Amino acid sequence: MDTLKNTINYLEDEHEEILRFCDKMEEKCLEILRGRVDTEFFRKAIDFIRKYADGLHHKKEEDILFAAMLENLGPVAEKVVRGGMLVEHQMARGYVMELENNLNLFEKSKEDLPKLHILTNAMAYVKLLRDHAEKENKTVYPFADKSLSEDVKLEVAKEMDERIREEEKFLEDKRNLMKKLGL
Repeated sequence: MDTLKNTINYLEDEHEEILRFCDKMEEKCLEILRGRVDTEFFRKAIDFIRKYADGLHHKKEEDILFAAMLENLGPVAEKVVRGGMLVEHQMARGYVMELENNLNLFEKSKEDLPKLHILTNAMAYVKLLRDHAEKENKTVYPFADKSLSEDVKLEVAKEMDERIREEEKFLEDKRNLMKKLGL
């Protein structure tokens, strides 16, 4: 019985959206090198990250899949989840906070230093998320699928399905924001 397959596929599909977003953010960072800071894009990018990449996607992982792994898989899950995935989620939040802080400074001053920090924090986020998604897709999700008992997988799948249904009310706003971001 392949109880986690749909859950993992859904999370991987969300990774694809996030990675497309990262490609667009990288394009906007290249524009900074050419002298243009698209502050409107970066404001919308921060909104997308906080509401969807972090607020929905990472939250599902943390609340449901990672929680089940921590509860059921012992020291290996502790290392993989607490020492890896959760740390990276926090790092991403830090990059976004610094991106926002420096965007605010740039809008006030138009100086080069905040512009540099917009570029470095945006690209640090992009690099982190690309690597992070690959680790989850190729290592963490398969480990969970292989190691969790069928009963736990069934519970994870059930909780994930409920959460996805709850999130349907955000889909139209998400699509509109993605369109504004050029995705």
